[in-house]
Amino acid sequence: MELLRISKAAKRLGIHPMTLRQWALDGKIPFTWVGRERRFSSVDVENMKRGSDASTSRPRLELLYVRVSGSSGQESSLEAQEAELRAASTGEIVKVVRDRGSGLKENRPGLNRVLAMVADGSVTVVRVTHEDRLARFGVSWLKRLFAVYGVTVEVLHPKKLGGRDELLEDFASVVTTFAGRLYGMRSAQNRKRLLTESGQCGDEGGAA
Repeated sequence: MELLRISKAAKRLGIHPMTLRQWALDGKIPFTWVGRERRFSSVDVENMKRGSDASTSRPRLELLYVRVSGSSGQESSLEAQEAELRAASTGEIVKVVRDRGSGLKENRPGLNRVLAMVADGSVTVVRVTHEDRLARFGVSWLKRLFAVYGVTVEVLHPKKLGGRDELLEDFASVVTTFAGRLYGMRSAQNRKRLLTESGQCGDEGGAA
């Protein structure tokens, strides 16, 4: 796999570099930062090229993904995200997937449904209001995975970050997760130590 400069990638796609830069901002094609320059995988460029060639005959099947971090409430936020995505839709909306849970959590029921529909060819576009609705980290990897199935990710507001409250909730989630794992490790170590001491006591008793 080769990492292409924006001028070379744009030339392969037959578009202006500014157009490719906008596609990158819109989440239509993954990219990697190398210093201060965007670089594009040759694999992603070829996938995009094939998708562009087939775009005239391929229907636009949209999956709208909306998410809130809380396990309850926040219905108005879910509805607002969905309404915004519907208003900007330019194809057939196949499914609206609502999810609840931190964007740091990988095993979300809604995200799993998105992955399943991408894999079975039910959709051609996954749309979100903000990139961090899909995930806090690893979105570029999700985009590359979707691209393998010919599916693109479109972000309605590419640069806007999520709310301060949810960032704080995600931070609390990280702290809780690490604290739980650390406690579990210590508990396991304590159990092992007790078992070892118990075994030693038994051996001493037998020798007596």
